[in-house]
Amino acid sequence: MTTTAPTSVTTTVGPTTPAAAPRTTAAGALRSRLRSWRWPVAGMLALLLAVLVTSVLTPERSLTRFAPDNPEPTGGQALAQVLMDQGVDVTYTRSVAEAIGAAGPGTTLLVANDYGMADDVARSLLETGATIALVAPGATLLAAATSEVAHAQQSPDATPTTAGCTDPDARAAGTLTSRGGGLEASDASDDASSSAPVLCFTSDAGASHYAVFTSQVLPADESASTGPVVRALDDAGPLTNEQITTDGAATLGLRMLGHEDELVWLIPDRPVAAAEGGGMGDLLPPWAGVLFLQLVVLGIVCALWRGRRLGPLVAEDLPVTVPSSETALGRGRLYRRARAWGHAAAALRAGAAHRMAARLGVPRSAGAPTMIDAVSRATDRPTEQVAGLLYGPPPADDADLARLAIELDQLESEVHRA
Repeated sequence: MTTTAPTSVTTTVGPTTPAAAPRTTAAGALRSRLRSWRWPVAGMLALLLAVLVTSVLTPERSLTRFAPDNPEPTGGQALAQVLMDQGVDVTYTRSVAEAIGAAGPGTTLLVANDYGMADDVARSLLETGATIALVAPGATLLAAATSEVAHAQQSPDATPTTAGCTDPDARAAGTLTSRGGGLEASDASDDASSSAPVLCFTSDAGASHYAVFTSQVLPADESASTGPVVRALDDAGPLTNEQITTDGAATLGLRMLGHEDELVWLIPDRPVAAAEGGGMGDLLPPWAGVLFLQLVVLGIVCALWRGRRLGPLVAEDLPVTVPSSETALGRGRLYRRARAWGHAAAALRAGAAHRMAARLGVPRSAGAPTMIDAVSRATDRPTEQVAGLLYGPPPADDADLARLAIELDQLESEVHRA
């Protein structure tokens, strides 16, 4: 027979940890707060995700003037698209180094908006051996290309001009409307020379909007004995999306840039001048405005959702009605417990003065002298005695307070008997 000893199980019940209850309360409050904010946080995350997806799926667009990927009115996307449809391979860059590396014999190098370009950089571009197309050239680049053509500094004029020259591209275009400052032959130009520049679309003032000449800079690899052909247009406006269909701008642009199968489109990256920029707004990404509007809408929705709502007033019955005598007794007990003899005396004097003033017809706005005179006349008491009862110093103990109450009651009785 096997005897099994009873198993002793000891359970220790310790005292409740004092800190456990506060921790539990704090954790519950935190969970409650997180639950109340879960929907606003979820809405914010959903909006951020929508903006992120929109920004990723939206194709990048340039805002650079005359850029081939800029669909805005000032962009050059329309011209670039037609050139590509006609088989021209367009390479857009804002880096001079990349343009020099991509350009060469058999290509067209378009340089636009090059103001501020250094002389050595301009000569490096001309030494690539590519056919050069200058759109709104700066003084440095134009001077590096030739000494026979200079800016005419003509005032902007939107009058259409006819080709008026022998250049086949200009003759095919027919007419052109340009607001550029114009080009003109310099003093170094020799009209009798076979390499004299051809000036087209000349206005009545003598300034031409289009020039064709041979660059005076030879290719760096000495692959040719003469410089490349340079076609210069004084303003990019006729080739932009907004004006490309005006007059013969499209024909001139396509022929000017389509002589070769490869086109390197260079708009040098340079600091934006204060007069051209739009301030801090230009530094923000294009979707910043949409994100800001979405955040504003989200903030308004959250304010309407979580804000306090003030409804109409609701009349409620009092749970209990307290007689005025009980409130007076309660206030007296509070004064007694606090030894507030001054407050109690002031209440007694104010009540007596109010009742006596009503009895004597003294207005409530009357001052103390008027009240004292009225009571003194009604009771035949001296004014000093009446003033001491109604406006004298506060009592110093319970006995003085009781004496003051009795004297005020006698004075008020005399007034009512008067």
